[in-house]
Amino acid sequence: QVQLAESGGGLVQPGGSLRLSCVFYGRSFSSYVMYWHRQAPGQARELVATITSGGSTNYADSVKGRFTISRDNANSLVYLQINSLKPEDTAVYYCRAEEISNRDIYYWGQGTQVTVSS
Repeated sequence: QVQLAESGGGLVQPGGSLRLSCVFYGRSFSSYVMYWHRQAPGQARELVATITSGGSTNYADSVKGRFTISRDNANSLVYLQINSLKPEDTAVYYCRAEEISNRDIYYWGQGTQVTVSS
């Protein structure tokens, strides 16, 4: 069984930065593709960043150039560095792990709130 725990959210002013962390509890972290999603109030959850076990990344157009996803396979961690924050980045940010060998198996964290406001 896999559990994910996000942290690092908070209240930040526009233009500020945050680094979100997600700890993967379980076996074979490197066997999972890792994702960051976000969900703003009243909106559907959206995918913002993806990282493969080998470190290949992909981003939603809305966050390209401002968000950076990374992972530490040795310590089962995934990060989301968020720069130049905008009010529209306000959302709950969720980490998700998807098993490479069976894409129907995936796990969600509980989320961490990011609020961008002056």
